[in-house]
Amino acid sequence: MALLQDRLQAEGVSYTVVNASISGDTSAGGLRRLPTLLTTHTPRIVIIELGGNDGLRGYPISQLTQNLERMIQLSESVGAIAVILPMEIPPNLGKVYTDAFRNSFAKAAENTDALLGDFPLESVALNPTLMQADGIHPTAEAQSLIMESVWQVLEPVL
Repeated sequence: MALLQDRLQAEGVSYTVVNASISGDTSAGGLRRLPTLLTTHTPRIVIIELGGNDGLRGYPISQLTQNLERMIQLSESVGAIAVILPMEIPPNLGKVYTDAFRNSFAKAAENTDALLGDFPLESVALNPTLMQADGIHPTAEAQSLIMESVWQVLEPVL
């Protein structure tokens, strides 16, 4: 998020980035924490980039979609623009689950007024030099490419 804050400043846009992420969190955890975060920070834009850990754990897709939609609704209820950044998961849980997981982000955006961005790791996920040994987490070198992906959906609404 420091890269995003730097980009905002370079562009002369007066937003403050609040990184409320918790490594390993699920959509349910994000949903539990969101009301307090909205009250504390009164954001104008909320970026929701959760769900990867739901998918890795095989959580029900309906639960993920409901959690995403509820986070969007809560964000919009305080006047914030909600931005959903979809996640991808390895195919080891099967095509049906993987496809349903992928579609859950678009479905949540379609059922609300959220903006749907691109998968932020699209340009790095299949490049082993930009991914850690686990094949799931990007390296430090990948961060600027990820920020550029996020910037593409944010710039029009700033």
